[in-house]
Amino acid sequence: MKILKAHICILIAEIFWGLSAPISKIVMNEGMNGLQLVTFRIAGACIFFWISSLFVKSEKIARRDYLMFAGAACLAVMTNQISFTVGLNLTSPVNAAIMTTTMPLLTMFLAFFILLEPITWKKTTGILLGAIGVLLIVLHSSNGNDKADNIWGDLLVIVAQISFAFYLTLFKNFLTKYNGITIMKWMFTFALVAIPFTGMSLRDFQWSAHTASFWYGVAFVVIGSTFLSYLLTMVAQKALRPTVVSIYNYVQPVVACLVSVALGVGAFGLTHALAIVLIVTGVILVMKSKSRAQQLAEEALKNKSK
Repeated sequence: MKILKAHICILIAEIFWGLSAPISKIVMNEGMNGLQLVTFRIAGACIFFWISSLFVKSEKIARRDYLMFAGAACLAVMTNQISFTVGLNLTSPVNAAIMTTTMPLLTMFLAFFILLEPITWKKTTGILLGAIGVLLIVLHSSNGNDKADNIWGDLLVIVAQISFAFYLTLFKNFLTKYNGITIMKWMFTFALVAIPFTGMSLRDFQWSAHTASFWYGVAFVVIGSTFLSYLLTMVAQKALRPTVVSIYNYVQPVVACLVSVALGVGAFGLTHALAIVLIVTGVILVMKSKSRAQQLAEEALKNKSK
């Protein structure tokens, strides 16, 4: 039941993130730059996590663990959010979706070197099938007309994937020590270090020049794709291997595709159906791949039976 809950949580988080890219792009096209949006995301989510902490049991934090929270905040919040949001402001949602296909592969290799997780044929095949499915969707959707405005935007989105891949692997064991609210509360508190730098951009922000729909978009990005997504991802991280969590990254472009169809700005065809089959197959293969603990248990059982 715990594993099923973790899969559901990461699926919902990725759906929110899948909706976030086009919504964030709309918000930034209507007068909010990337640094301003990052400021809202970090400060807003921090406030929500502190409010949420009032409704859960308080936990005593070991003094040395504050450094761990700071490190996690640097990778998963500051570097990830600033790089992705600013990068998205410079490039297109399609290019950003293509760049996100790098994270599962990066996570697999980092988990191999840091956590000694095996690189199995199922895991490798699953990641590659998922990547092919994602590329089918984004390239078919772009029709060659949705190019990046700036190569630096693509590079920043890749930096965001690298930082989150390091976060998933480096802090896998640490994140089991405290509940999700406590971890996120302190991570976003340390992430406030970035506010003096990102917040300076708010001096030029026209607060009264935006419509209600604009603010609804900002609210979704802060609450849905930051506060809720990070919290749900935390639940998944406690029960799932880093590579399994990262493979769900492929859900994001699928969501963008389905939303465009629902809004009547896109059509669902055989290419999309094939892509979704490849992605789902890839996720299943990664989930079924053996972990290091499973391999060690099998070896111990074989040695015992000899």
